Amino acid sequence: MKIRPHLLLAVIAVVLAAVTGCSVSNSGDSSKPTIRLAYQSFPSGDLIVKNNHWLEEALPDYNIVWTKFDSGADINTAFIAKKVDFGAIGSSPVARGLSDPLRIGYKVAFVLDVAGDNEALVARNGTGIESVADLKGKRVATAFASTAHYSLLAALAQAHVDPKSVDIIDLQPQASLAAWQRGDVDAVYTWLPTLDELRKTGKQLISSRQLATDGKPTLDLGVVRSDFAAKNPKVVDAWRQVQARALNLIKSDPAAAAKAVAAQIGTTEADAAAQLSQGIFLTPAQIASPEWLGTQGPPGNVAHNLRAAAEFLKEQNQIPSVPSQADFDAAIYTEGLPGVFDDVH
Repeated sequence: MKIRPHLLLAVIAVVLAAVTGCSVSNSGDSSKPTIRLAYQSFPSGDLIVKNNHWLEEALPDYNIVWTKFDSGADINTAFIAKKVDFGAIGSSPVARGLSDPLRIGYKVAFVLDVAGDNEALVARNGTGIESVADLKGKRVATAFASTAHYSLLAALAQAHVDPKSVDIIDLQPQASLAAWQRGDVDAVYTWLPTLDELRKTGKQLISSRQLATDGKPTLDLGVVRSDFAAKNPKVVDAWRQVQARALNLIKSDPAAAAKAVAAQIGTTEADAAAQLSQGIFLTPAQIASPEWLGTQGPPGNVAHNLRAAAEFLKEQNQIPSVPSQADFDAAIYTEGLPGVFDDVH
């Protein structure tokens, strides 16, 4: 699809306006090159890597700069502006990012987790909402262009509810919690840790685990800027290895994993352990299999999952067109797999 000049200018204007509100630091030793990572505060191996300084240990000749973002849409904006090199981002915003009009030059290099009960739709007590079908005419909050937004639309489609009959508003997790507490919204589709706060005074209607079972899975992915990966393959290998190490820790020493995550999201270790238990974390061997990323050469099923997400977004008029499967295949970074994980413990 050819983008009309006025549409492209509009996209650029939005990007530049948004980036001015995101402070991505480039501080550190000026004699070292800098690697910039975008992270989110959902419980994952990415937070373990950050908390334990594993990437800093693996790459001592680089400045490592971590910047927190509230959603995948914000991270997409930062990638467009070339403000970050790596990012932790959901599959729905990645599908959107690879499609028109954004066409972001990044590649999927890791699967952080598969969404389970760590993302869900919750209705506020007292609203009379007992099922997804009851959302007609109600005010529902979610972060636009996120996996939660994708899952909300999938849940509405499954329940035969026209999205136009629901007042869907764009709110980041903390803003949606504040709106919930004021009584300004009737339901919210979001992720941990905000999700657990909503559950205290609400009824869960459906989770992303249920939607995955019904054929609409969502993932949290690790992406890397394409030009950065081409120039720095050893850095990408080191990053994948510490991410794989974090996945191994979640399975081999849940207490240590919870301790690291708790320090990053500001909660108790018991609460962090409970949050981690709601996600689905793959093993490095699973990631480097046809079911997920695949091996060097043929991309795995993640490429098909992303195209399916784009097709759904097109049906919901969230994007103007769907790229070819070849485009999604090319966006999967499988260099060195599975061998890059051989020495990870």
